[in-house]
Amino acid sequence: MAANWAPDSWTAHEARQLPDYPDAAALNAATDQLGSYPPLVFAGEARNLTADLAHVAAGKAFLLQGGDCAESFAEFHPNNIRDTFRVILQMAVVLTFASKLPVVKVGRMAGQFAKPRSAATETIGGVELPSYRGDNVNDIAFTPEARIPDPARMVRGYNQSAATLNLLRAFASGGYANLHQVHRWTHDFMGRSPWAAKYAETADRIGEALEFMAACGIDPETVPQLAQTQFYTSHEALLLPYEQALTRQDSLTGDWYDTSAHMLWIGDRTRFEGSAHVEFLRGVGNPIGVKCGPSLEPDELLRLLDLLNPARTAGRITLITRYGHDKIEAAFPRLLRAVTREGHPVVWSCDPMHGNVVKAANGYKTRPFERILAEVRGFFAVHRAEGTHAGGIHAEMTGQNVTECTGGAIDVTEQTLADRYHTHCDPRLNAGQSLELAFLLAEMLNEEMAERRKAAA
Repeated sequence: MAANWAPDSWTAHEARQLPDYPDAAALNAATDQLGSYPPLVFAGEARNLTADLAHVAAGKAFLLQGGDCAESFAEFHPNNIRDTFRVILQMAVVLTFASKLPVVKVGRMAGQFAKPRSAATETIGGVELPSYRGDNVNDIAFTPEARIPDPARMVRGYNQSAATLNLLRAFASGGYANLHQVHRWTHDFMGRSPWAAKYAETADRIGEALEFMAACGIDPETVPQLAQTQFYTSHEALLLPYEQALTRQDSLTGDWYDTSAHMLWIGDRTRFEGSAHVEFLRGVGNPIGVKCGPSLEPDELLRLLDLLNPARTAGRITLITRYGHDKIEAAFPRLLRAVTREGHPVVWSCDPMHGNVVKAANGYKTRPFERILAEVRGFFAVHRAEGTHAGGIHAEMTGQNVTECTGGAIDVTEQTLADRYHTHCDPRLNAGQSLELAFLLAEMLNEEMAERRKAAA
């Protein structure tokens, strides 16, 4: 257990990005209500994820983390949950086949409701109002009433998260994740895609492998693992009153766990020294992510690692780079070398989304797909040069056929952005772009594994 820590010790530290609730009694009532509710996840599940991530840190697995930029109350529908879960499974099958590594699947789901903002207020048409901070806090509608932080929204967020988790667990264990079914989805999708020919060989080889296994008597009837999967949830631990209310002491170990998700992460805006968010997360047993951007210096990161993971537990820390396509190869090696030199057993994951936001001529925020791919390529190139493992990808994506990121083989242009631009915050990859990213990742992982085998020969 962390020294001198309690679930509320964060209140003595500087807390940025938290809403200013006008009604303290209502806030206390909401957090008391949440504190009486059952946990959303269990300590043992969080420990299992730590163990899985330890394999990633050791170069024996790959982390696939993806989902909504910000979940919303308005788009809460089982089909949306199903479609995002499905595309993550499709990506995982492609990555597993190419790399021969297990893929740890973590959704940005069942809790990703709060968002950091660059400014406390926004102005439209000469009217200044508090910024929208996610559906857990206030409403996206630009009215004075909608933008008032309402603590009752945390209770609604909990209930939506519980329902989402219930469906995800059913999908993961009830046969929907059957490996043969996932492959059929991918094959059917590729039949409608203009880039099908490029990846047909990989898809066909996966099909041949499944047929060979079936001929050997290895099928979902004899090996249940082929019909189910392990799926974890994660979100940014931004709204600390909510996180504290769902923090419980494990009856088996006595350690504290944030039971709102299996994995929590600290954003680029809240990982500063003396941060309340860092103080809170240093005391919970969950695996922790840390966003690493251009402003983070190596010495600052090393101090943060010593604070968050003094025991140097493998799988405890995932470092998520977010530089931008034109900065990663120049800036990232400094952090990578420092962490490697000090022997911290971390997972390195690439967030190619946040550093590549641009504004289109028609005013829409977008992320050009070619820039996203360029940052991923740069991430892998740095790891190849340093002889380290490119351990994961962290993407904002959806299973819906949205038009929010430009580019991709099924081309989204600036002119078509308005067709299906549904995000409540930042632009997301659609299902086709996500799967295309998986095939390109598979190529890079395959190269990395081939180099490893060559070096070991």
